[in-house]
Amino acid sequence: MRVLLFTGKGGVGKSTVAAATAAASARAGLRTLVLSTDAAHSLADAFAVPGRSEPDEVADRLFVQQVDCQRRFEESWGEVQEYLRGALDLAGVDPVAAEELTVLPGAEEVMALLELRRHVRSGEWDVVVVDCAPTAETLRLLALPEALGWYLRRVLPGDRRLVRALVPALGRAAGVPLPGEPVLEALDRLHRELDEVRQVLTSPGASVRLVLTPERLVLAEARRLWTMLSLFGYTVDGVVSNRVFPTEGHGAWVDGWVRAQGEVLADVERSFAGLRTWRVEYQPDEPVGEAALAALGAGLYGTDDPLAVVGRVPPFEVVRTAGGFLLFLRLPLVSAGDVDLVRRDDDLVVTVAGHRRVVPLPAALARLRVAGARVEDGRLQARFEEAG
Repeated sequence: MRVLLFTGKGGVGKSTVAAATAAASARAGLRTLVLSTDAAHSLADAFAVPGRSEPDEVADRLFVQQVDCQRRFEESWGEVQEYLRGALDLAGVDPVAAEELTVLPGAEEVMALLELRRHVRSGEWDVVVVDCAPTAETLRLLALPEALGWYLRRVLPGDRRLVRALVPALGRAAGVPLPGEPVLEALDRLHRELDEVRQVLTSPGASVRLVLTPERLVLAEARRLWTMLSLFGYTVDGVVSNRVFPTEGHGAWVDGWVRAQGEVLADVERSFAGLRTWRVEYQPDEPVGEAALAALGAGLYGTDDPLAVVGRVPPFEVVRTAGGFLLFLRLPLVSAGDVDLVRRDDDLVVTVAGHRRVVPLPAALARLRVAGARVEDGRLQARFEEAG
């Protein structure tokens, strides 16, 4: 199964490019779902259809969905939220404030991920295309499975029988009811589901595609996004430069824009060397509706397979050496000075430009010390050896 996510700076046309790719996939005979995690509802507008919370068939083998995050939130988090509201009420917290405090941070992003998981598990689709929210929201979205999983592993007890025995006594001592089995089960279920999301998004059939317009600021953000997505272990397989001026048939004013875009497009090729790159020229009309989007997709990809992942590099790899192990983490476009590396118990904490990833170390590495680290050829290399 193929899972393809599109993201980029707000306003670059990622919803249109995602929709065009989905239309091309469906016309190639693949049962395709394109869903949006962006609250702006641009995806439904691109197909000129109402935004529906369940897959809506807009053409043969092509379905569109706008995720209803609120409904999914109530289904997955309701038991935990009810417990938290009760505990806060006993503590004297205002009911309105309690309602706000019990909303899971990043709830919309979490629910969108769980909806993607549901569709992948269903087996109904050959291809799922995801129109992600703009850059900052996408980074939060894709960092959540591992980050929340890390916290939930520390919150959830290992021995439920011990918890069931201690909850009544601890609740009386604390003055508020401690979480019972349904709440613990809900947290455990969320942990398992997010772990499955992580597996889906890092599988060989999943990748992220960046959309940009040929402007300096947009390119700078796309470069950072490639680095950050790699930090969290996701594969970026290509870059789409959108709204490119044709090189012929215009006046002197547009010639200046053509030259400026040409310089940025050359930098795009250099910046994303090793990735596939495509270009979309400015269209004479706004591409709205399945037919226009399918035509755009055909022109965008030409003879390329729009769903192929070419030159996939493992984002995370551990290799045995004569003296221990080498851990490799792909970090394109960074130097050693951009990376901070800290060992904390059985975790490796990697920080790049304010973004932090906590990497649980495999058992073989957890007992070893970090003997050195460097950045080379777009990869962080950490060397692990026996202490002594």
